[in-house]
Amino acid sequence: MKVSEIFISIQGESRFAGYICTFIRLAGCNLRCTYCDTQYAYHDSDDMPLELIVHKVIQSGVKTVEITGGEPLIQAETILLIEKLLDKECRVLIETNGSRSISRIDRRAIVILDIKTPGSGMDKEMDFSNIHFLKPADEVKFVITDRYDYEWSKEIIQNNNLFEKSHVLFSPSFGMLPPRMLAEWMIHDKIDGRLNLQLHKYIFGLERGK
Repeated sequence: MKVSEIFISIQGESRFAGYICTFIRLAGCNLRCTYCDTQYAYHDSDDMPLELIVHKVIQSGVKTVEITGGEPLIQAETILLIEKLLDKECRVLIETNGSRSISRIDRRAIVILDIKTPGSGMDKEMDFSNIHFLKPADEVKFVITDRYDYEWSKEIIQNNNLFEKSHVLFSPSFGMLPPRMLAEWMIHDKIDGRLNLQLHKYIFGLERGK
């Protein structure tokens, strides 16, 4: 598999924010979001056998694992990697950009489905059939760059009953939308979602591998 990096850090997002996590960042991405903060993962990678990746995770001693990217689902082996980690009794989070089908992901895994907003420039690339495969344990993330993104996201949520299907996260795009502004919109609307700050950036800044 093409791996950009494997490291241990604080989980900065999702309902697992604040927990220690082993991150497997796979290389390659089929999208080019305006706010991408991991552009190095487009091409910067090492070839690594699947079994070695699993070994490194087990050796890390941290069995909460997030597979991210790039876009992990563009590599066919990712589905098998998820299964092997689950079989090793890892808690597996798989973060995907929403453009590839999640239908084959092992139901034991926790999917973090990033639905791209218009501000990302990639909203037309979404595979909205993924919503049908969501489980109560899964999470849907909207990265919000401005008020239009926020209103667009609310419409998507309402039209697809997302609050009834999974956890919903609202993330202010780092450096583009002040978290307080998004929080005030959510408070005003009494949104039943989670304000999803990128804690790792507040702790470590933009340092790679953190």
